[in-house]
Amino acid sequence: MTASDPAALARFLTLADTSEVLAISLSQAYALVRSGELPAIKVGGAGHWRVETTVLQAYIDGKYEENRRRGLWQQAEYADVAELFIER
Repeated sequence: MTASDPAALARFLTLADTSEVLAISLSQAYALVRSGELPAIKVGGAGHWRVETTVLQAYIDGKYEENRRRGLWQQAEYADVAELFIER
C-alpha cells in the first residue's frame, strides 16, 4: 500500500503514510501526533501510532478552512490597524 494511491488507503495509516500524504517529514508527523494537533491512537505491544484516514482528512479540511479564514481576515478593512496598548 502506498499513501499516494487513495484507493489503497486502509482505515488507519502509519505515521510514515501520514507524512507522505501531508508531504512532511516523519518527525514532523510524529510531532503533530505527540502535540495532539493530529489525533491518533497507539496500537500493538510496541505502541505504534496510527492515524485514521477520516481524521486525517478532517485535519486537512480544517487546515484549508483555517487558511481561508486567515485570508479573509487579512482582506478585512481593519486587518492592518495596529493594536492599541494602554500604558500604565
